[in-house]
Amino acid sequence: MTAKRSVKGVAQRASREEKKIVKSATGDSFQNFQARLGMGADNLMSASQYGFNPITRTRTLLEWVHRGSWLGGVAVDVVADDMTRAGVDLKGQLHPDQVEQIQESANELGIWNAINDTIKWSRLYGGCLAFMMIDGQDPSTPLRLNTIRKGQFRGLLVLDRWMVEPHLQDLVTDMGPEMGLPKFYTITADSPALPLKKIHHSRCLRLEGIRLPYWQRVMENMWGISVLERLYDRMIAFDSATTGAAQLVYKSYLRTFKVEDLREIASAGGPALQGLTQYVNMMARFQSIEGITMIDMKDDFVAETHGAFTGLDQVIRQLGEQLSGALQIPLVRLFGQSPGGIGSDGESALRTYYDNVKNQQKARLGVPVTRIYRAMAASEGIKLPDGFSVDFRSLWQLTDLEKADIAGKVAEAVVKTDGAGITTPKMALEELRISSHTTGIFGSITDEDVAKAADVPSAPMPEMPGDKEDPDAAPGENQKDE
Repeated sequence: MTAKRSVKGVAQRASREEKKIVKSATGDSFQNFQARLGMGADNLMSASQYGFNPITRTRTLLEWVHRGSWLGGVAVDVVADDMTRAGVDLKGQLHPDQVEQIQESANELGIWNAINDTIKWSRLYGGCLAFMMIDGQDPSTPLRLNTIRKGQFRGLLVLDRWMVEPHLQDLVTDMGPEMGLPKFYTITADSPALPLKKIHHSRCLRLEGIRLPYWQRVMENMWGISVLERLYDRMIAFDSATTGAAQLVYKSYLRTFKVEDLREIASAGGPALQGLTQYVNMMARFQSIEGITMIDMKDDFVAETHGAFTGLDQVIRQLGEQLSGALQIPLVRLFGQSPGGIGSDGESALRTYYDNVKNQQKARLGVPVTRIYRAMAASEGIKLPDGFSVDFRSLWQLTDLEKADIAGKVAEAVVKTDGAGITTPKMALEELRISSHTTGIFGSITDEDVAKAADVPSAPMPEMPGDKEDPDAAPGENQKDE
């Protein structure tokens, strides 16, 4: 009961402190009071401050942004798609048939689709869980991989932060990366599956959108915040600029028809106004590129081309670059085209982005995905070696020339080690077949080919005359004839 009062008390105190925030001017390292330069120097900039706009707590608003704004959808979905589209390679002393069996099980159970949804909804809502469904086990008990029997693992159930209630009064006390997080979660009554079930944290892949400092995390029930919260004002600015530019197109060509005594005609109404309206409609109907506009001699007709488009593209470009920087997604990936044209953002931006995705995969998905694959292997009746791990595949797609170059270097290295007696022909064929995942070459090597290969080291290749240099020879005598 002490922990319960403590967590709720902290949340209440933090909420009261936020309500007590008052405006105050702060000074930086440069001020000029006579010129009114710098913060706190009685200028417009000194009145600026950062407000509290917790849109993460407004679930429907986040869903409207994700559903109705292409930019909001891309901001949430792109990183999730990139983190899951390549899959993983299984590391360890596993037979190729076992690797294929585990990967096939992952496809049948939709593991990567579920992980993709977990990442998406964690970025949208600020937190999400993927619950490991193991048939015949109590979900409220800690996960023990050695108790999973064949056919028990049934996949992942995705539960966003609004579909579960974390037990804030019962936190993880064991030292480790999950210390201080909720130990249990209760699925809400309106969940599509397992309503009111209590689940243990060890059975979940838990992800947060943007991780918060402790006191803010307490206010969010130990979750993070949506990636859209920091972008909200920039998204409003970008959409306002693009929508305003679209509406400006309708006013790019303005025509003014000056009518004598128009005010009196409009105020009088009746046949005079009807006649004027009919006249203007007739003019608009017959006016075209080849048409003629007929007006009274005393009337005046003026056509103007609007010039407000100048510099508008640069404004939109700058707003787009701000969004790209805030999301850490290069423009070529976020918008499909860089400011200077397709491809000018270059390989370096994409490589940097892919490296960042790789780091997020290792930091956020490495341990839980390994646990999920261990559970799948146990459910398939496969005993994994002690050194088993998963390695996320590269997102960078190699060209055919690059694949051929890598394949040639791998083959050369394998031939050298086999010829030197370091490896066996069987090991050489297995290494060549493993490299086919990257190069696409040597994939036709079958299990029968590997089984027929000798499992003893090859005899070292004999030295050819002239390969060995004579240390006592005079300079130049060891050189081969051209």
